[in-house]
Amino acid sequence: DFTKVFPCPSKKRIAIMVTYILKKFMLMRRDLVKEDNTKYLEKMQFLLYFPDKPHNPMVNAGAIVVTSLIKQGVNNAEKFDYVMQFLNKMAGNEYVGFSNATFQSERESGDRNFAIGYYLKEKKCFPEGTDMVGILDFYFQLCSIEVTCESASVMAATLANGGFCPITGERVLSPEAVRNTLSLMHSCGMYDFSGQFAFHVGLPAKSGVAGGILLVVPNVMGMMCWSPPLDKMGNSVKGIHFCHDLVSLCNFHNYDNLRHFAKKLDPRREGGDQRVKSVINLLFAAYTGDVSALRRFALSAMDMEQRDYDSRTALHVAAAEGHVEVVKFLLEACKVNPFPKDRWNNTPMDEALHFGHHDVFKILQEYQVQYTPQGDSDNGKENQTVHKNLDGLL
Repeated sequence: DFTKVFPCPSKKRIAIMVTYILKKFMLMRRDLVKEDNTKYLEKMQFLLYFPDKPHNPMVNAGAIVVTSLIKQGVNNAEKFDYVMQFLNKMAGNEYVGFSNATFQSERESGDRNFAIGYYLKEKKCFPEGTDMVGILDFYFQLCSIEVTCESASVMAATLANGGFCPITGERVLSPEAVRNTLSLMHSCGMYDFSGQFAFHVGLPAKSGVAGGILLVVPNVMGMMCWSPPLDKMGNSVKGIHFCHDLVSLCNFHNYDNLRHFAKKLDPRREGGDQRVKSVINLLFAAYTGDVSALRRFALSAMDMEQRDYDSRTALHVAAAEGHVEVVKFLLEACKVNPFPKDRWNNTPMDEALHFGHHDVFKILQEYQVQYTPQGDSDNGKENQTVHKNLDGLL
């Protein structure tokens, strides 16, 4: 079903907003409020935010005002071509289409939007000389844009990738546009469920009445969920359920701890450069006898048994240099393996003996007697002991 075409009447608000921000029309700062309140906006008396501004581009009033600010002074055909070209770039040239049937339906059943348009015109929310009826026609055209899960997921990935399309590598959006768009999606992208979604899922998203949810995991990935059955707030039932399951399995919630939340998976790929830096920092701290640095590494959940290209660990280096405090810290607090072998089959005891550090040799010899490999012990108790030892270091 990922290639099945469906309309995106609410996704177009994202397109409207990012297109607008991309061009950096400064009018937005005074024509729209970045208000996250999405309740009661169906009622006319709460349509505008003091002083007479739409709440945000995610509601009809805000979307209509922003539509009036795109490519001012040109006809609707040129405006529509501009937005379609922009969406195609954002989708990496995946499918983005137009449904004339949806357009006719939107225009014929658009009484409420016409009412909003006249109300906005009366409040002077449009730029001077704006043809309100023409703007609503353009708005209905944007409501009739069609996408697939495949193309919409690339759009989401473009937002997640800082404005660079992951398919073409082209820069489509500025960092400012991405930041502003994701901020509004996070605070008011899910209708009246926005607050609950931000609390439980903690990711920027935008839902639509066609059953789609465009979800962005910043700096990681973007995805599009589509399942037409809706709940009472107009969001996809299965889409919401999927988002909950996703953040319960992976540490994608905006406020999940990336290091110490052991119950959740972290699917982010660690780069090779990062691993190299980690090993270098660990072994250099052991070489210089910097226990404070080693304590920081241990408390940040670093693997204290990491090896370099010669399979030497921090314990090898500390034993060779005769740093008693470092050896004690690694053995007693971090519970590292006391007899790992490097590429020459040397253990830390061999290093201490070879370089004449008999005090280190004695510590290693005593610890070997009481050491129990983690695989042979209760992992839960072992982890608790390690955490208790590390907590004591604070």
